[in-house]
Amino acid sequence: MPPEYGHAVHDVVREVAIAMRATYGCDGVSTRQHNEPGGQDVWHYHVHVFPRYDADNLYGSHPLPGYATSEQRWIYADQLRNYFDSAPRT
Repeated sequence: MPPEYGHAVHDVVREVAIAMRATYGCDGVSTRQHNEPGGQDVWHYHVHVFPRYDADNLYGSHPLPGYATSEQRWIYADQLRNYFDSAPRT
């Protein structure tokens, strides 16, 4: 990936992290970047951005079985969408 694309991705990740802090009331944000074959069927670059809360035990917890429904996820997507529709860009 050309460096300018990586810089652009970083800029978007930063904006999403700021939006999460503003809308979810989280204590912080963690990111994870993945690329190439390690665990991917189709090699591609992507970044996970997720809210963190004090004492959330993220790395010591186990995921719940199954996935959140689209209705459950939509609430959080709407919050971010509303933030980006109304907040000034940083």
